[in-house]
Amino acid sequence: MNRYVKGAHGERELLHRFYDLGYSAIRSAGSGVNSISPDLVVIKGGKGFSFECKAWDSSTISIEHEKYESLRIWEENTKMPTFMAWRMSKIGWFFIRLQEMHKNEKSWSITKKRTIEIGRVFDNLKLEQGLEPIVVKI
Repeated sequence: MNRYVKGAHGERELLHRFYDLGYSAIRSAGSGVNSISPDLVVIKGGKGFSFECKAWDSSTISIEHEKYESLRIWEENTKMPTFMAWRMSKIGWFFIRLQEMHKNEKSWSITKKRTIEIGRVFDNLKLEQGLEPIVVKI
């Protein structure tokens, strides 16, 4: 399965997991190509999250500086917590705050080991203290 197909499948899987929890969810048009918005936005009761999704079998994930900056601006403008959502085969979904990524010469990245240490998984994302989604005024 090529990277785009695997990524699109992962995005749809995460969308449906949030939908099953009662969130309204939308996958961005041009996801994987568009660098100005996250892949997925979920909202419930005026509270929301946004996600840039990766489904890579790798020891690290990375995004280009331009994409990182657009996600940072998205988070600042919308006041929605914005995460990298990394689906690791046979382990599940992990969520990384943008600020937890490391700046490199060509990209921002985080290792699988560090992501697992952070331990922000799907089942505790919405409950973790300090990460409750914030009110979005539309």
